[in-house]
Amino acid sequence: MAFDAKKTVDVANRAIAENVDIVKLIENGFTKGMTEVGALFEAKKLFLPHIMAAAQAMNAALNILTPELEKRGGKVDEGLGKLVICTIEGDIHSIGKDIVAIMLKVAGFTVVNLGRDIPLKDIVQACKDHNAKCVGTSALMTSTMVNQKTFEELLRKEGIREKLITNVGGAPVTQEWADSIGADVYSENASDAVAKMTKIVG
Repeated sequence: MAFDAKKTVDVANRAIAENVDIVKLIENGFTKGMTEVGALFEAKKLFLPHIMAAAQAMNAALNILTPELEKRGGKVDEGLGKLVICTIEGDIHSIGKDIVAIMLKVAGFTVVNLGRDIPLKDIVQACKDHNAKCVGTSALMTSTMVNQKTFEELLRKEGIREKLITNVGGAPVTQEWADSIGADVYSENASDAVAKMTKIVG
């Protein structure tokens, strides 16, 4: 929240040196900070440059933590199938989604991370192109959540909804929302996503 990349890098290096639980550090530290920045942005107390600066500070730490996380995960067996993941159209947040993508890869999925602000038709096309088994969308703002509902409808229209396990997440997203739009899985955080997705696929 102070937009200080030097300090986030210091924290990341210290965490590795002290063998700290990296997932907890990311979820309870960095992600929580980004969620707070996102809330202030929605309340119009912060603006887009602040979001970008906060994301830059977090990414500086993630560049150090990601290889360590994958290393600690051991050999990555991608036998659970292909999973497409992205931040939904209209939403420029990517931090939480990127953590989930890393964790799912470590858990054994072949992850296709499309990035952020991905048009719905492109997500559908990616699911077809990669013959995906699962698809996860993240929405960090209440104004973009509605696109998760539209996405479910588009999958049905394209005739591929029954072939996919759909997962929704993001700060304002709830189990009630997932149920109301017909998504298969709601993930509260990265650990939750891994637990639920490995179970449902397994």
